[in-house]
Amino acid sequence: MNRIAIRVWGLLLFVAVLLGGFGFFLTEYFTKGSDWVVVSGSPHVYNGENIGCGVVVDRDSTLLVDLNDGREYSNAENLRRATVHWIGDRYGSISAPALSHYAKEMAGFDYFNGIYNYGQTGGVAELTLSAEMQTAALETLGDYKGTVAVFNYKTGEILCAVTTPTYDPDNVPEFSQDDPAYEGLYVNRFVQSAYTPGSIFKIVTVAAALENDPEILNKTFLCKGNMQVGVDEIICDDGAHWEQNLKQAFCNSCNCAFAQIAMDLGAEKLQNFIEKIGIMQPVSFDGINTAKGNFSVIGADPVNVAWSGVGQYLDLVNPCAFLRFVGTVANGGKATEPYLVNRVSVDGNTTFKAAIKASEQLVSAETAAILQEYMMNNVTVKYGAENFPNLIVGAKTGTAEVEGKKPNAMLAGFVSDTDMPLAFLVCVEDAGYGKTVCIPIASKVLDVATKVLK
Repeated sequence: MNRIAIRVWGLLLFVAVLLGGFGFFLTEYFTKGSDWVVVSGSPHVYNGENIGCGVVVDRDSTLLVDLNDGREYSNAENLRRATVHWIGDRYGSISAPALSHYAKEMAGFDYFNGIYNYGQTGGVAELTLSAEMQTAALETLGDYKGTVAVFNYKTGEILCAVTTPTYDPDNVPEFSQDDPAYEGLYVNRFVQSAYTPGSIFKIVTVAAALENDPEILNKTFLCKGNMQVGVDEIICDDGAHWEQNLKQAFCNSCNCAFAQIAMDLGAEKLQNFIEKIGIMQPVSFDGINTAKGNFSVIGADPVNVAWSGVGQYLDLVNPCAFLRFVGTVANGGKATEPYLVNRVSVDGNTTFKAAIKASEQLVSAETAAILQEYMMNNVTVKYGAENFPNLIVGAKTGTAEVEGKKPNAMLAGFVSDTDMPLAFLVCVEDAGYGKTVCIPIASKVLDVATKVLK
């Protein structure tokens, strides 16, 4: 009898362990199963380093790449070159993190059928990019290195974000690692780089002054073409601007005036404002984390605080983060988070749909309104409204000094139009003056945007 009891208890213990193990497996499966099937390297989902199932189209359903069977790209060479930094190449030299982020949505996974679309066409990922705007930006950049980006500051959609140098994934060039024409070839400059901003940073300095100095609109600034700060000198390249108010100093892009503004505010207020608006922090969207920027003036000498207010010294900005801030100004002081993937569907069923993500008030509506006025004044008075026909545009150019090279040409701005609420950024390396180089590029891309969006 004791032997039978022992066997019964042993059997019950075995059944309990079996049921417990089965329960544990089910719990793990239903909480982590979708992650198991799309683990990096899964042959059901990936082709080498990049996702290998489904189709990717632009906002107007133009084919960018069929990911199945080794990848079939668009039949337009310039479109292939303009989008490879987002959709990746065949060998993983350029990754496609946004597409991989939605791997389970692309593959068509559920808990009862597994990857139910495997062996068919996979899902369809609709990006926010415009094929026409991407191609136009690439063509206008020409042989320059840099990035051109446009996003909707109301919705967050990235309509254009081109990086150069680039290449055709259907015709990979042979090049040596030290070939300057291909320097940074695999870098997506919009998300992975950080630039010395130069005078486009004066947008931020004006915002800091408006938020921290109640008398700033009543002040005037004297510029004699140069300014002594201890044993150092601040120089305005285009000569003396004499007596000017804040709006005029911004339009003149007066280094002497902005040096005074930065030093009057002081390192602590400048640093606190930069941290408050988050412009130096990485931006995260669709599984992508951008590069950080840099602004470090605490403990710096007065001349370096001055140069930081001008957009030099140790200042660095990531293009995506700075574009978001320009959109914040255009959007009345509230930031909208950017995104690239608008929708994923499998067999006609939506497996992912992007949502608009807006922040709290980063700068006051009053500050945003004044900056909008100042930036639109720049276009009317200095850059030429005729460069942006039928559009109301506000902008600020920059010429960012880089040691050992020609300056980087920079331009940041927005379109004030309920049908086209767009912020834009142009960064062109080793190119010279922002007004000369960047405005024709922005003009062409925005002209194409009017045809795409209206």
